[in-house]
Amino acid sequence: MFAAYAARIDADDPLSALELGELPEPEPRPGWSVVTVKAATLNHHDLWSLRGVGLPAERLPMILGCDAAGIDEHGNEVVVYPVVGWHGQGVPPGEARSILTERYHGTFAQKLAVPTWNLLPKPAGLSFAEAACLPTAWLTAYRMLFSNAGVRPGDTVLVQGAGGGVATALIVLGRAAGLRMWVTGRDEEKRARAIGLGADAAFESGARLPDRVDAVMETVGAATWSHSVKSLRPGGTIVISGATSGSSPSNAELTRIFYHELKVVGSTMGTKEELAALLALCGHAGVRPLLDSVLPLTEAREAFGRLAKGDVFGKIALEP
Repeated sequence: MFAAYAARIDADDPLSALELGELPEPEPRPGWSVVTVKAATLNHHDLWSLRGVGLPAERLPMILGCDAAGIDEHGNEVVVYPVVGWHGQGVPPGEARSILTERYHGTFAQKLAVPTWNLLPKPAGLSFAEAACLPTAWLTAYRMLFSNAGVRPGDTVLVQGAGGGVATALIVLGRAAGLRMWVTGRDEEKRARAIGLGADAAFESGARLPDRVDAVMETVGAATWSHSVKSLRPGGTIVISGATSGSSPSNAELTRIFYHELKVVGSTMGTKEELAALLALCGHAGVRPLLDSVLPLTEAREAFGRLAKGDVFGKIALEP
């Protein structure tokens, strides 16, 4: 079957480690399902995998991709929850849970094998490409806002970075929940598109804000950390789920954090139950993920290159 996979590890030039070609189809195994992939979406996790983060060389070649929607062996339209081994489902006793592409092959292929427990029904109103946006970036945004931020309708939330998959999900979900959503971004066009998506205001990166905010959604890391801390009201919360610009800010702002009693909350992915709730929200409330583009899997190299450059607004989907 055709697949996009990590053939080697290259921390300095990750795209050189990406290969496209034929690999064996997954074989059926007890308690697992084989899904025919109809759409899969890119995440920064895929770029980090090519750099060797979470993916040791002895597990290569490894099919990349965490997110997918498709059809199982019984003809059901499904969405794949990408964390394998949650509560020990489908894995040997004692095996630590992992996200697809760390221990088990991912979704950038014509077929995918996962524990049957990891499958959820796809809402009829979502396309396969839209549904494939949800399990990583949109689930991360859902957990950040609704499980970890401690915000209520009417509160003001700042999203650092206007164009990424998590950022656009935060804007759409926050707007649907009655939150006042502010965003920052370096690119004027992306800031304008964020307004069109539902953000109440958009500012240049690092700009002084009109008011302090109740919560900051942080996925950028070192480049925006100081601004995030300075933008919070006393007692406010930063929820951090990524650090695409680096994990070691030059100024951690520790004095401001303790003096203003700010809360810093780490947030990783989400549970299967939270993904089920997100799917229900999209299915019943008409919330739709934002797709930057939909490309054939044969153009995965172009898609990875655009993601690496930050040349995206929303999610890039790949169709086998």
